Amino acid sequence: MRAWKYIILVISVSLLLLLSFLTGYVAHGWLTERSLQQPSTTEEQFAIFWEAWNIAQQHFVDPSVLDTKEMTYGAIRGMLDSLGDIGHTRFMSPEELEAEMEGARGEYSGIGAQISMRDGRPIIVSPFDDSPAQEAGIQPGDYVMQVDGEDTSGLSLDEVVAKIKGPEGTSVTLTLLRPGHSALIEVTVVRQAIRVDAASWAMVPETNIAYIRISQFSDNALPDVEAALTEAKDSGAQALIVDVRSNPGGLLDQAVAVTSQFLESGNVVLEQSREGTEKEYPVKPGGLAVDIPLVVLVNEGSASASEIFAGAIQDHERGPIIGQTTFGTGTILSTYYLRDGSAILLGTGQWLTPSGKSLRNQGITPDIEVALPLDGQILTPKQVADMSPEEIEQAGDTQLLRGIQFLQESISEPGQTLYLLPAETPLPN
Repeated sequence: MRAWKYIILVISVSLLLLLSFLTGYVAHGWLTERSLQQPSTTEEQFAIFWEAWNIAQQHFVDPSVLDTKEMTYGAIRGMLDSLGDIGHTRFMSPEELEAEMEGARGEYSGIGAQISMRDGRPIIVSPFDDSPAQEAGIQPGDYVMQVDGEDTSGLSLDEVVAKIKGPEGTSVTLTLLRPGHSALIEVTVVRQAIRVDAASWAMVPETNIAYIRISQFSDNALPDVEAALTEAKDSGAQALIVDVRSNPGGLLDQAVAVTSQFLESGNVVLEQSREGTEKEYPVKPGGLAVDIPLVVLVNEGSASASEIFAGAIQDHERGPIIGQTTFGTGTILSTYYLRDGSAILLGTGQWLTPSGKSLRNQGITPDIEVALPLDGQILTPKQVADMSPEEIEQAGDTQLLRGIQFLQESISEPGQTLYLLPAETPLPN
């Protein structure tokens, strides 16, 4: 009996040794294959990440704030921010993704401003026309230093946006740093339901020039622009000012369709992949304003799709670009949905103008540089329609005035009175 027990024990040990050997052999092969696919340095960095994660989980002073989802989201945001495409390539929670989709439809609730990141701080790309932000005096280029007294340094773009947004009728106080001003500016804005018309227009008083403003390339941009062009031509317009200042961009198909209204042929934009291959987006035939004289107004708040528009007009020498260098948002975003409904908006390529110039981190340099005075304001078509020529001249929108002047010099009859820039404003060549 004892002999049988001994035999069984020997067999069991032998089987365990064999199993251990086979497991080790398979594991060695799996690890060897895995090491070929994934460099050891990557594994080491992930090991460091998990080490830091475990330290935080085990030793942070307040265990109640250890939210696994928020920690994961924060890690993803930090990873994407390290790519350097701040404010464009980004992570979005399910709630933030829905808000982004609402913005693309031109409908959402908030203060009505496009915000990005620059130098580690949130910056106003543009307030939308007739929005609470614009009415409160918020301007492109304003850095948001505080939201309701909370410092924004160290916060992600999505965290700042989440703090600024809120229910309709509530207020938020922003502390702004405005370039050229030594003191901080504090502005309280009442949140509203925002509905942004993609385009509006008016005849410039006592001229045959139509002033068309495209506020964003949302999904209603093309019909709005077509309607504006048709009405302007029916009203006797012989020249156009197309204003994409403080236009944060929008949808590619709308940018291509709208730009095609002003061009006869060629490409609107080129898409360059990470491998360097290029895809052309040709002009769509049948544009309503392919031969009427025009100028385009831009500023540092013109971004993304508005830069595609301005770049195409400039490259095709369709008309001069007037204003200031644009924002420089040139990456092509692809959306990757994650399993919990969140998403990564990742720059997987870049936009090039038809001649091959990159928009990324460079923007569009205007043909005629004109800065807006510190006390100047961007006039909307609605405002212009109700103003006299003298009031327009005194409002301080030097970029609009330069556009009017350029077109009047091009199409005016001898002796016709021209709009004039303020005497102290130098005229670029």
